[in-house]
Amino acid sequence: MTEAELPAPRADAARNRDQLLAVATRLFASADAEPSLRAIAREAGVGIATLYRHFPTRESLVDAVYQDQVARLTTGARELAGRLPPAAAMRRWMDLFGDWIATKNGMLDTLLTMIESGEIAHAQTRAELLTAITTILDAGHAAGDLRSDVPADDIAAALIGIFTVAPRPEREAQAGRLLNLLMDSLRPAARPA
Repeated sequence: MTEAELPAPRADAARNRDQLLAVATRLFASADAEPSLRAIAREAGVGIATLYRHFPTRESLVDAVYQDQVARLTTGARELAGRLPPAAAMRRWMDLFGDWIATKNGMLDTLLTMIESGEIAHAQTRAELLTAITTILDAGHAAGDLRSDVPADDIAAALIGIFTVAPRPEREAQAGRLLNLLMDSLRPAARPA
């Protein structure tokens, strides 16, 4: 039976899964070390058996949080590009990227192990993120809001650098200033009158 043929989960099961993902995301973002699965279940208001029913291993939970965050980034790029001017969309998307990076704090050891073992396709994630950036860049080029000579991978590298030296949430103000400087560098130079 394929996943498409499986019956839809009960509403309470779907709610529990969503709650577990939300809590795990929040705890991973705020933790210096990986929080226990029991702490995640307790914070989500469910028993450990419910967590294990949805996520039989720590790796399955980390993968679900990671994939959820990547989906939010890619969907977010399209949504932001559809409702904001391109430069504003790019700046808002940079904040989403910072949230994604911060989420990795409390799952870094497991995540790195999963990437090394091939359980998470890092190259695919990178391609999806570069496509998200390109979505906004293309809109910015067409509108004349963003430079056309800056590739998406340069922006991704700059963002990783910014959030490495100014991790969120501890250095949120500095990260914001650095993101604003990056945005200034993405705007086309004013043409002489």
